[in-house]
Amino acid sequence: MYKFTKHLHVRNPPAFPLFQLFLLDNMKLKGIIALSALALGLFACQSDAPKNAPSATAPTQNQPAPATKKNIVFFGNSLTAAYQLSPEQGFTNLLQLKIDSLQLPYTCVNAGLSGETTADGVNRVDWVLQQPVDIFVLELGGNDALRGLPVTESKKNLQAMLDKVRAKYPDCKLVVAGMLAPPNLGATYTNAFRDMYPAVAKASGATLIPFLLDGVGGVPSLNLPDGIHPNVEGQKIVAENVWKVLKTIL
Repeated sequence: MYKFTKHLHVRNPPAFPLFQLFLLDNMKLKGIIALSALALGLFACQSDAPKNAPSATAPTQNQPAPATKKNIVFFGNSLTAAYQLSPEQGFTNLLQLKIDSLQLPYTCVNAGLSGETTADGVNRVDWVLQQPVDIFVLELGGNDALRGLPVTESKKNLQAMLDKVRAKYPDCKLVVAGMLAPPNLGATYTNAFRDMYPAVAKASGATLIPFLLDGVGGVPSLNLPDGIHPNVEGQKIVAENVWKVLKTIL
């Protein structure tokens, strides 16, 4: 039912070819000698030029330095991973396109892992935090509700993940994506689950997305046949839900 989209890559350094030496005939040797003489002449001319003359390619003092890209890490489950869709169709990539169109110096990192619960997230978050994180968007808890796991445990796990992020990156901005539990779990559970997200966001100084699937959840035409995961059109609405909040902290 689930898939994982990785965005952490380790590239092997390129291998450099070895060049063999060949004997040169007299004609080639004479050409090399002539080119060497020309190069020495050009070097002598350059050495006579004023040493303080500015380089034609040197950056001017008024030229702004290129902005350093910052990372927005989306840490979640199949909703973040764009279940059964291509990564380009998911809301994280749609947000990247929006950010690029505005020429903002941010890179969206999709760290979604299908099937993950909040307990799984606590175990995995340290690995994700090996890369620099400037904004951390936490989207977990939906699978806890589908399994009827205790809200107290889910809340504790959400807080633990945010605490880990804050400890590793004190200046990181935190965002919590709220979710709702299925109504068949009863009013007591659904109310406690709903209230969990604002409470965790407040305790962590995080910005809250009230309901990630607002306008999408429960709408058949915006979801896959499973009725849980947004389809292509649903992903567009989810992206807007996130952008409304995300743009305020960029």
